[in-house]
Amino acid sequence: MPIIWNKQWECASRKDIEEIQLERLRATLKRVYDNVPYYKKTFDSMGITPADIKKLEDIRRLPFTTKDVLRDNYPFGLFAVPRNKLLRIHASSGTTGKPTVVGYTRSDLDTWAEVVARVVTQAGVTDEDMAQVAFGYGLFTGAFGLHYGLEKVGAAVVPASVGNTERQIMLLQDFESTALISTPSYALYMSEVAEKMGIDIKNLKLKYGLFGSEACTEEMRRELEKRWGILVTDNYGLSEVMGPGVSGECQYQDGMHIAEDHFLIEIIDPVTGEPKDYGEEGEVVITTLTKEALPLIRYRTRDISSLNPEPCKCGRTSTRMKKISGRTDDMLIIRGVNVFPSQIEGVLVQSEGLTPNYMLVVTKNGYMDELEVQVEVTEEIFTDRFRELEAMEKRIEHKLHTVLGISANVRLIAPNSLERFEGKARRVKDLRKQN
Repeated sequence: MPIIWNKQWECASRKDIEEIQLERLRATLKRVYDNVPYYKKTFDSMGITPADIKKLEDIRRLPFTTKDVLRDNYPFGLFAVPRNKLLRIHASSGTTGKPTVVGYTRSDLDTWAEVVARVVTQAGVTDEDMAQVAFGYGLFTGAFGLHYGLEKVGAAVVPASVGNTERQIMLLQDFESTALISTPSYALYMSEVAEKMGIDIKNLKLKYGLFGSEACTEEMRRELEKRWGILVTDNYGLSEVMGPGVSGECQYQDGMHIAEDHFLIEIIDPVTGEPKDYGEEGEVVITTLTKEALPLIRYRTRDISSLNPEPCKCGRTSTRMKKISGRTDDMLIIRGVNVFPSQIEGVLVQSEGLTPNYMLVVTKNGYMDELEVQVEVTEEIFTDRFRELEAMEKRIEHKLHTVLGISANVRLIAPNSLERFEGKARRVKDLRKQN
């Protein structure tokens, strides 16, 4: 029988969940109205007060919060507590401008550890495990979030951070780590380095891979499980609403269980903002229910998923999120067609003779968009069957046309030609504005 960390809320009835969500939603709305000038001004301009929200469906009357709102109120303008109540500050990388800044009170940090404890327990981790955290420690929330959640369940934590990959593999061997925490792309890279070192990673003590921080297709999951010989689970979170811990997969890998007593999640049409029904894909919108320092109302994540309210075989009754299939801001519009990198990755990972390392290059030829898919072939294909590359390119182009509905040029390249990523993988180069 699977171990369940918090049966009170992970196995609660729908009635109990909705009652606590409404109670905490109304308390959060009062907190932001009384303490966050932006929300008071916005609510007043719409003629809404916290008292007007009498049932969960009323949340649709409230405005969305976007990343631009966080940037416009940089650094602390959306905080609902004075600075002397803050115990921790994290921030995004700020690669496209000012970073988004998030803060935590003591209660927030306790909540964070609690929801991450659920995620790691769902994946199978217990106090018998040694967990190696290969996320970067710093302003990024991933490493610290997983670190304290793992410690809460009693697992021993190896705070290896990211990089120095040969040393990472040495630690996996010497410490007999049983759980690896990283991005999927870095786990893939680690497997390549181990192979070059002559190490059979399937002989390690590793049992679990808890991968997050970037989308991981089902095809990539199976590739990682095959390479490492472990159970790979996905987990979800984002710095703006907490960090990791919003949801995570159990060992049945059938959707990510949401910590519904702490987060209220909606799925909306990304264009109209209208709600989607259970099972329908759309944009994930999150309202924090217990966050003290930085409560957010209807935060638009840009992530694409759907919800399943049915109880899981593991015994949990919490609503599950489908694995993130992409982001609305990662979507490429090529010759009028919506294209997601995850669609292309699914084709490449299933194609024999290719590695999972690829790059999408979008250019403009006159008025026509051009998509080139650069993907590495395996060592065997490159050395022994080089003459077959042109025929392989045509086969993959045909598969991509079937999936995408548009043509793409495939260029097969030598192993280890493309950049490797220790953090989030960057798979797209959109050069259209440069042409």
